Amino acid sequence: MINKLRRLGPPLLLLAPSLILIGVFVYGLIAANFTTSLTDNHTAAQATGQKPTANVWFTNYLDLLASEDFQHSLMNLVLYTVVFLAGTMVMGFLWAWMLEKPVKGEGVFRSVYLFPMAVSFVASGVVWRWLLNSNQDDKASGLNRLFQMVGLDALQNNWWNNVTFGIVAIAVPAIWQLSGYVMALFLAGFRGIPDELREAARIDGASEWKLYRYVLFPQLSPVALSALIIIGHMSLKAFDLIMSISKPANYQTKVPAVDMFVFKSSFDYANAAAVGSILLIIVALVIVPYLIRTNREEKR
Repeated sequence: MINKLRRLGPPLLLLAPSLILIGVFVYGLIAANFTTSLTDNHTAAQATGQKPTANVWFTNYLDLLASEDFQHSLMNLVLYTVVFLAGTMVMGFLWAWMLEKPVKGEGVFRSVYLFPMAVSFVASGVVWRWLLNSNQDDKASGLNRLFQMVGLDALQNNWWNNVTFGIVAIAVPAIWQLSGYVMALFLAGFRGIPDELREAARIDGASEWKLYRYVLFPQLSPVALSALIIIGHMSLKAFDLIMSISKPANYQTKVPAVDMFVFKSSFDYANAAAVGSILLIIVALVIVPYLIRTNREEKR
């Protein structure tokens, strides 16, 4: 027992500060958030302690899920996630595929593709708010004005002001901003494939297309899965880009994270906490299976 304590004591002491901080400021606050979501804390008086709160269990969750407004937010989140994932994965993969073989000026292309990632969502959102202006014809500006100048008036539209698909327009700047990151992941995957595999396939008579389809592309599946998980959980938490382009009060572009901000701003802490818990559950459904799969592969 003493020997075991001597062996485990120093590592535990070294990790103790981090474990305590994570326990208090991560899991402790998650527990506090969940506890708040089970109460009727919907007013400023209750939020400041001037009026008491009562436990209503899962009433807030049921009311939110039954609300057409929140259902619209969830549908917007699904649309945004699908378009964002598809766009970044396709664009990032194509860019990486084009740069897979060293080309002249490759460093310049990589820098150009990766540059948008260095810009904050808030800063890019201000620019894209102007580009995605919904004014058309004589008052057109941004992309609508560009379409008008090149004779493609039919492509003019109201962008993020569309009630049903407005959120898809906001996915466009998100794709522009993070495609370079996915490109970097795939490019690292391409460069990590041993040259021996390529040579062996060519010796066996594989054409260039078959080399990629049957040898190289399958090697990229772990990279693709990692990119999907990273980009997917980022899209589920979308907030700052949407707030920069649109406004919290805009029904057409709201998502659960925006709802949470609106609830919190109006001192409806219970519903804000409930939305936060729902988002946490959604993210967990994406992340946890990936972590389990990764852990099983490491044990093999």
